[in-house]
This record gives sequence, structure tokens and C-alpha cells, in this order.
Amino acid sequence: MNWFVYIAKSRVNFYYTGITTNPVLRLAKHNLGRGSKMAREQGPFVLVYTSKPFTNKSEARTREVQIKGWSRAKKEKLIQGLWT
Repeated sequence: MNWFVYIAKSRVNFYYTGITTNPVLRLAKHNLGRGSKMAREQGPFVLVYTSKPFTNKSEARTREVQIKGWSRAKKEKLIQGLWT
């Protein structure tokens, strides 16, 4: 099963970073109010980035934690394809 890191942008321009096996389904759940408390409060969301597939959850989680530590500017470069 492949895992993905995703970034979703909220209606208030907040970036939410997470991992999932199905980014489209996960985004739909966020937009239905299912998920973290922050996601329920900040939605709806638009999917703005999906990573390459990772072969296991641990690798995806490591990348998620890395991205969460980045500045907004660096995340935006990743979303635009200017950073890896």
C-alpha cells in the first residue's frame, strides 16, 4: 500500500499537512468535518500538494514531520514545484 504526504489549503489560507493512502478521500473527509479539531474549524480545504508515493507509513510520516517544520515560504515553494 502506498502512502502520500499531502498539503491542503484552508479557506483562511492555512496549510494543513498530513499523510494518507488516499489524498482525495482524506480531503473529502476533512471537508465533511471529520478529522482533527483544527481541520473541522478551518475547512473547507483545497488539495494543493501530493507527494510521490512512499512504500510505507513510516517514510511518509518522516517526510510529513519534516514539511511541518518548514516555513510557509518553503512550503509554498514545494507546492509550486520549486523545492523538493
